[in-house]
Amino acid sequence: MMKKVGIGGDHAGVEYKDKVVSFLKDNGYEVKDFGPNSTDSVDYPDYIHPMATAIENGELDCGIAICGSGNGVCMTANKHQGIRAALVWQNDLAALSRQHNNANVVCIPARFVDYDLAQEMVSTFLTTDFEGGRHERRVDKISCQ
Repeated sequence: MMKKVGIGGDHAGVEYKDKVVSFLKDNGYEVKDFGPNSTDSVDYPDYIHPMATAIENGELDCGIAICGSGNGVCMTANKHQGIRAALVWQNDLAALSRQHNNANVVCIPARFVDYDLAQEMVSTFLTTDFEGGRHERRVDKISCQ
């Protein structure tokens, strides 16, 4: 189970981020909050790159990225060779991102899902294991290095 979790996003995701941080801490996770901490307009790469680097360096097990559409944070995280970020908007996708793709960052579109679903997807992501097997071969081919 992944216990050291990073979280970050942009101004559109800050409300969900803050709630997810509380949810995670209440459930025994160690959380590093990369920000932002207000709804003032910000640039999500300033928060997602440090989170992705911390995952690549082994300081964190995984990450949660939240912005308005989920796309910007997902694109940014996936620029890192050691990151497999998945944009999810249904709980089944959160599970499959772990089972089949061994995703290590889940990206939430705050403007397109309600908070209860966002929390459910985060929980599913954090508690679902990678199946390996035939999926391992494919995951091993994702990185460009």
